[in-house]
Amino acid sequence: MLNCIAVDDENLALDLIEDNIQKIPFLNLVKRCKNAFEAMEILQNQEIDLLFLDIQMPGITGVQFLQSLPNSPMVIFVTAYKQYALEGFNLNVIDYLLKPIDFERFLKAVNKAYELHNLKQKSNLVENVVEPAKPTTIFVNADYSLVKLKIDEITYIEGLKDYIKIHLNSSTKPIVTRMTMKSIEEKLPSLEFFRVHKSFIVSLDKIESIRNLKIKIGNAQIPVSESYSEDFFKLIGQ
Repeated sequence: MLNCIAVDDENLALDLIEDNIQKIPFLNLVKRCKNAFEAMEILQNQEIDLLFLDIQMPGITGVQFLQSLPNSPMVIFVTAYKQYALEGFNLNVIDYLLKPIDFERFLKAVNKAYELHNLKQKSNLVENVVEPAKPTTIFVNADYSLVKLKIDEITYIEGLKDYIKIHLNSSTKPIVTRMTMKSIEEKLPSLEFFRVHKSFIVSLDKIESIRNLKIKIGNAQIPVSESYSEDFFKLIGQ
């Protein structure tokens, strides 16, 4: 439903706009206004989606009123004067209707406004989607306890049959835990860690150099196997 107001100094014009609005199920007329000052009061106190605005009005014209609005709703100019069409275009109005208003032309204009409103709503929904927080820690069983590890401290992981060694840059002693390589791989952020060998997973951020299919991380030389090398080098852009 689009909440709208009609602004015109002529009662006959307001009657026609109101009659047209009542025929369209997605429009809700909040108020008829005889001048821009009445309309301003409504805009300050209510959420208005669409404004039907006459141009030639006493006191302040529709163009001047629209230019004064810091955050304007969608606007359809309704006027008896063709010469303001270019000015309306420059003000990004939805449409420009000439009096007397033909209902089919009116319907086309409000359909355009309705489609634009729906596009904005969808865009806002996408912008407001909150991405799940990236995990910063994991827990593993080690020394008969659940040990919390900071993901950004992991340099590489080494597989040893039913056990793995988790090497950390904060400790010279690796964490040893009974766990498969597949299980630990599933716990780690896929964009930050990569399996380069059936027995090794590396932190991409901790790689210092690569030479002859050997990755240097600190004092360790980690092999890159042929079966993983193509995907690995694609990932790092080589």
